Amino acid sequence: MSQQRKPLFWEALVPVLSMTIIIVVTILKWGLEPHIPIVMACLIAAIMAKKVGCDWNDIRSGMIESIFRAVEALIIVMIVGMLIGTWVLGGIVPGMVYYGLALISPSIFLVTGAILCAIVSLATGSAWTSSGTIGIALMGIAAGLGVNPALAAGMVISGAYFGDKLSPLSDSTNVAAATAETNLYDHVGAMMYTTIPSFIIALIIYGIIGLKFGGGDFDTSRVQLIQETILSQFHITPWILVPPIIVIISAVKRIPAIPSLLGGAIVGGIWAMIFQGKGIGDVLSAFHYGYTSDTGVAIVDKLLTRGGVDSMMWTISLIIFALAFGGILEKARFAEVIMEKIIVRIKTVGGLVVATIITGIVSDFVLTDQYLSILVPGRMFAPVYDKMGLERRFLSRTLEDGGTLWSPMFPWNGCGAYQSATLGVATFSYLPFAFMNLINPIVAIIFAYIGFGIFRKKDQNVSA
Repeated sequence: MSQQRKPLFWEALVPVLSMTIIIVVTILKWGLEPHIPIVMACLIAAIMAKKVGCDWNDIRSGMIESIFRAVEALIIVMIVGMLIGTWVLGGIVPGMVYYGLALISPSIFLVTGAILCAIVSLATGSAWTSSGTIGIALMGIAAGLGVNPALAAGMVISGAYFGDKLSPLSDSTNVAAATAETNLYDHVGAMMYTTIPSFIIALIIYGIIGLKFGGGDFDTSRVQLIQETILSQFHITPWILVPPIIVIISAVKRIPAIPSLLGGAIVGGIWAMIFQGKGIGDVLSAFHYGYTSDTGVAIVDKLLTRGGVDSMMWTISLIIFALAFGGILEKARFAEVIMEKIIVRIKTVGGLVVATIITGIVSDFVLTDQYLSILVPGRMFAPVYDKMGLERRFLSRTLEDGGTLWSPMFPWNGCGAYQSATLGVATFSYLPFAFMNLINPIVAIIFAYIGFGIFRKKDQNVSA
């Protein structure tokens, strides 16, 4: 039987600092993927957990419980791989790219794309659905327009997480409200104070960048080449837009993600047989291995060679290792000890917001799970918000300003791994261009210090 004690502060820091150092050194020095460095960090975390009295059963249960919470997400990632494979095979992704290149002006592409992603996320409550449907098409359109893929992916992330954050249908939105014990719609209303200004600023930046593409640098021959190549390989008809519409409607109607996305993948396979003349064997192969384009046109082949369950195994294994690490930290109470050290130093509302947001971001980095980055800081900071006379909707909003928006910014976080695999761009490559996600925490902190959008309980005087 374990005799677990509360860790000392330095003991709690060891696994966190070790993970950071190992990942930075191995990636920068040897160019390794993050998987094995995280496994090494798990070993160090387990040794430190043993030091504070955890036995193997404690460590194992911490890892398994953490991974178990993400099993549904892992299944969704695999199904998205299947969906992408059949959607390319069926001409759905090529068709969306073809029509998008014909309809979207280069100068307004970034602004239009961000708004489209925001609308889909707002309607479905899912940044994952947004990036996995309209986001995939927008990445293809960006390639045709000559837009930097990292910039396009950042735009998709910005729009997708803006809509996800404000949607009452979003899991993260509901988790934040429940964690802070506040009304869901009060929480959504509170988020508008920081989220809408941040998105407007992001759109302005995208608009300014977009002027470059409307100022004569745009190569129309690239668009023509892509469209002609797509037409030579696929039968393009407006009917190919039906599968993404089905997925979006399913999400709006709150049909669970797994049957909704799996249904979309199956419809994609049926469309491949009907419109592209493919056989059942071709569809099953696309489910597993994805689609391989061999047109001889490099930009098209790079765009369309993707999908399949196999393509998601890198992501799945990374998420599992990262969750195991986060589970050890939670079980051994390392995260709790570190946060307690932060809380005692908070004296003002501005400082409280800074601490909450930074803790959420650090939780995204260390605990590797979006929900943990909301739940853990929420549990720890709730008494401080109460003591300062602040309404719980202020807490719930601040949890999302940090934890939710930075979850796609790290490759070992489940959200970051998913977005990178889906959009085909490395997480750290699109990070500088995800303007909404970068700006929102800054706006929240500024507003806290100037006293704007602070929700105080009645008859309470609180220092900002």
